[in-house]
This record gives sequence, structure tokens and C-alpha cells, in this order.
Amino acid sequence: MQRLGGQEALVPRPRGSLPKVCASSLAAIAIAGFLLLSPEMSCGLVAMVILVLTLGPLLHGLCLLAEEMFCHANTRYRGRGLLHPMLAACGLGGRTLLAAGLAGLLLYLDGQPLPEKSQCWTLLLLASALYPLFKTLGVLGPSEVEVSDICEGRKMNVAHGLAWSFYLGYLRLVLPRLEDSIAAFRATHQAGPFKGRGSRKLLILVPLNANIAHKLEDEDNNIRFHDNLPNTEIDRAGVRGRVYKHSVYSVLDEQGKAHECVVEYATPLLTLYSMSQESSAGFGEPERRQQVLLFYRTLQDILEQSLECRNRYRLILLNDEHEEDPHFLSKVILRHLQQQEKEEFCLTPPPHREMAHPFATHPTAPPMKGDWHQPDPMSREPTLMFSLEKPQPLREAVESTDHYQGTT
Repeated sequence: MQRLGGQEALVPRPRGSLPKVCASSLAAIAIAGFLLLSPEMSCGLVAMVILVLTLGPLLHGLCLLAEEMFCHANTRYRGRGLLHPMLAACGLGGRTLLAAGLAGLLLYLDGQPLPEKSQCWTLLLLASALYPLFKTLGVLGPSEVEVSDICEGRKMNVAHGLAWSFYLGYLRLVLPRLEDSIAAFRATHQAGPFKGRGSRKLLILVPLNANIAHKLEDEDNNIRFHDNLPNTEIDRAGVRGRVYKHSVYSVLDEQGKAHECVVEYATPLLTLYSMSQESSAGFGEPERRQQVLLFYRTLQDILEQSLECRNRYRLILLNDEHEEDPHFLSKVILRHLQQQEKEEFCLTPPPHREMAHPFATHPTAPPMKGDWHQPDPMSREPTLMFSLEKPQPLREAVESTDHYQGTT
């Protein structure tokens, strides 16, 4: 688990289906109550209400369709297959048409006449005509929660794009090579850094305020630059030998002991911070904070599913409510390193103790020939054994028994 301390309370969870459950329950209660009060007119009135609610969006979709056909047919749809993508983009999908058609069919099959039938049809036409006006003016527009739900569900947020770009363009390239870089670094440094396994991972800092310092020692004087890992050169996008590098920092604990680790900020947060400083981006501080949290959650989900990056990173979400502590950053890094060391398990089997012969102490033990130094194979702890030989094809059984029938 990557979340530590209060991170779980900061990161928003994906929105669920509770609004659908509440809306379905409210509709069921209303229809059931109406059926009990006036069962003879219930079907016709329910069908009329459904028509009111569906014809308005259909008329509004036709207004949007006129704009798309006359102004954006070539630029947005490239003139191919106009009917289907335009209808779907304008909200004239199958669900709305199906609901309106079923409501009209139910109203036609219902034998009970509606009370004041002329007024009902007048209400239907007037409501359907006024709906596109209020929808266009934004009176009936989606709320911020709905827009956020749509953007998160369809992966349309800025944070989703930045997280995928950070993973595909950087982390997936460098993390599989990180262990070799650390091994080469240790071979050239006699001080013996990276003693613990937790320090051999890339620590990625994600501050909530997206305000990133280019030098970690400027944020905390208990953090000191140690050295750079050997450069990683990868041919990328036409650039031969593009250089990727990581910096090693020494983090001092309360006793003054140095702990070396590879740590850096998540670079895409610089983009989020710069966007919040540009008025033309329309990206304020509340939106920036929300996008940082979505970036953290999206990147965490991506990395947890990545086989190339597994067990080679650690995401650290930094809460900006502790800026008054001058050593907050070093304390957070050390806490993550200590937790990582506790989570690491020794996978090497314990050494086997040589055992005496099982019959050596028995009074009727048979005499042993020579020295017995091998342990009992059934008393050893199980270990995994791998064969380096190539698999051989299966062979058919060969009869090897000689049947000899003779007479004397």
C-alpha cells in the first residue's frame, strides 16, 4: 500500500452510484403513491410526464445538430459518417429516443382518457419548447458535480493526461533500469549508500499545492544533495541517446545519521502550478488542488497495474498544512523509508542445520558406514529448485522387458 498516515483521508475516491439509487428510490415511491391514490389515470399521466421530460432534450438536440451540420461538419467530423457521430454527440442517442417512443406507445395503448386532455397536450408542447431555451441559457445546465463526474468517468481531466504522460514518457522508461543504475553507483562509491531495500526505490513527491522547489535542500536543510546516478540514455522520439538522470540525496534523521535515497518531485505538477498562474487557463487554486489529488490517484492506479514499475517506486503525497515545520519534508521521507523497510520480507530460506543420522541415538540403531553428514531430506524446509536445462519433447514408451520363452 502506498498511502501512509492521513493520505487516505486526502485522496478523493471515485464517485459511486448512490445518486442513481436515490433517484430510483424517489421515483419508485412517487409512482407507487400515485398508483394508490388514482390508479385509473396513473399510466396515462406517467406516460405524459415521460414525454415532457424526453421531448425537451430531443428538441434541444436538434438545435445542437443544426450547429454541427452547418458549421462543423468538415472540421470536427471530417465529412465522413456524419449522421451517426453527430446524433450521438448532440444527445440524440438511443436511450432518449427509446424512452420517448415507449412513453408514446404507452399513452396510445392506455384506454383511460386523461383529465382535461387539451390542457395536457398544451402543457406538453409548451414545456418541450421552453426546455431548449433554458438549457441553452444554462439554467438547466449540468452542475459542477455532474461535470466532474463526467470528466473523471471518461478520463477527460487534465490530471489524467498528465499522469499517463508522466508514466508513459518517463516512469515506464527509467524505473526498470533504476536497479542497475543504483548497482553501478554503489560500485563506484565506497561509502556504501543504499543499505536498505526501501532506499533503492524512486521516491516521487506529490505536494498538494503543486509548488515545487528545484533543489530539495532549499525546502529542508536536513536534506543534502549527495550525487547523481549514472545517466540513462535511451533513443526516444528521434533523439539519439536522450539522457535521463536521477539525483541521490542524504536525509539526516534526529541523530544526524544520513540515509541515502533517490527522490524527486513529480515533474507534471510544474504544469499544473503554471496553469494556475495564467489567467487565460481558467485554472484557479481550488481546481489545481483537485487536479493534484486526481493526478496522485490516477498515477497510483496506473503504477499498481504496471509490471515494469512494480516494487521500484513509492508515491509520497505531501500535505501543505505543515509548512510551518522546517523539517517536515525530511521527516516524511524518513517515515516512508522506515515503513518500507518494515514491509520488506526476507525471501531467502534460513540456513539448514546439519542433522545427525535419525537412527544414531536409537538403541537398536544399525551400524553406520562412514561419516553421516547429509541431513534427512524429509526434514529440510521446502525450497524452490529451478532447472536450467531446456525442456525435452515427450517420448513414447519403449518396451524394454525381454520375454524369453525357451525349453530345457
